Amino acid sequence: MIQILIGKGPDVTNNKEFERKLYIIRKLAEKRIVPLSKELSSDFYIASLSSKTIVYKGMLTPGQLRDFYLDLSDLDFTSALAMVHSRFSTNTFPSWARAHPNRFLVHNGEINTIRGNVNWINAREGKAESPLFPDIKKVFPVVDDSGSDSAMFDNTLEFLHMTGRSLPHAIMMMIPEPWERNNLMSQEKHDFYEFNSFMMEPWDGPAAMGFTDGTVIGGVLDRNGLRPARYYVTTDDRVIMASEVGVVNENAENIRAKGRLEPGKMLLIDTEEQRII
Repeated sequence: MIQILIGKGPDVTNNKEFERKLYIIRKLAEKRIVPLSKELSSDFYIASLSSKTIVYKGMLTPGQLRDFYLDLSDLDFTSALAMVHSRFSTNTFPSWARAHPNRFLVHNGEINTIRGNVNWINAREGKAESPLFPDIKKVFPVVDDSGSDSAMFDNTLEFLHMTGRSLPHAIMMMIPEPWERNNLMSQEKHDFYEFNSFMMEPWDGPAAMGFTDGTVIGGVLDRNGLRPARYYVTTDDRVIMASEVGVVNENAENIRAKGRLEPGKMLLIDTEEQRII
């Protein structure tokens, strides 16, 4: 495993622009190096290339993590948020590339519409353009179809985010709530879903997703709602969400509020604004 550091040049004016440049660098590196690594029967995978997040990935049990990545045990190492995924591989052969977390999300479940979703993304590349990417072909193909369904969802989410949408916006495009016949939904929200439905078909699960860009962090269920996700809000201003209660021990007197994710609904925490949305 190798960790590299990339400096932000003086012509890069803000972090969003820097993230887009890092995205292009990673995509170009993958296209150049992955074919060579396959010839050598070795793995090449960039876990993360970001100025905002670090991805710790491994085919490990939870107890092995702090002994493998020693910085996680360093008392000087702090973060406002963490997104953790632990499971055994069920329908894919385990590999470093397929291990969770992905670059933007963790996923409990599967995407049953994956083949159609990926085919439509591939078909749209010919028409895709963005003022943020003068040479957008550098980041094609958007989806690495050698990845798992979670990884392909992550590829698409990253592309939507990098081309100018907020992360919650991109999530709502990919996992819309049942909106067509919902008479209780506001017209503004209905119009949002209808407009975006012309650009993106629903990625249907069952799926429970956790997602973050290093500033916002949240969770969402797909519209079928067939995966559990429960959360606590504590008196010391922490939010804990997991697929089961009791994953993190918390005394009852410290819990200020608790709830569960519902189909098509989103739990979102913005660490800059310091509020639950």
